[in-house]
Amino acid sequence: MLKIKIVPGENIERALKRYRNKVRNTQQLKHIRENQRFTKKSKEKREELAKAVYKNEYLKRNEE
Repeated sequence: MLKIKIVPGENIERALKRYRNKVRNTQQLKHIRENQRFTKKSKEKREELAKAVYKNEYLKRNEE
């Protein structure tokens, strides 16, 4: 659970903005969405490997 300390006299809009930024930075929504469905470990590894291969090829293309 995320906690935001509100300074006395602070605008509520500013506190909400800090909360939204904290949620975005901790990738809390991403983890919640990932947990909504089950993914096999082998599929996770396959997707991770495909992403690494793509990233490597992308970097090679941009070097030249």
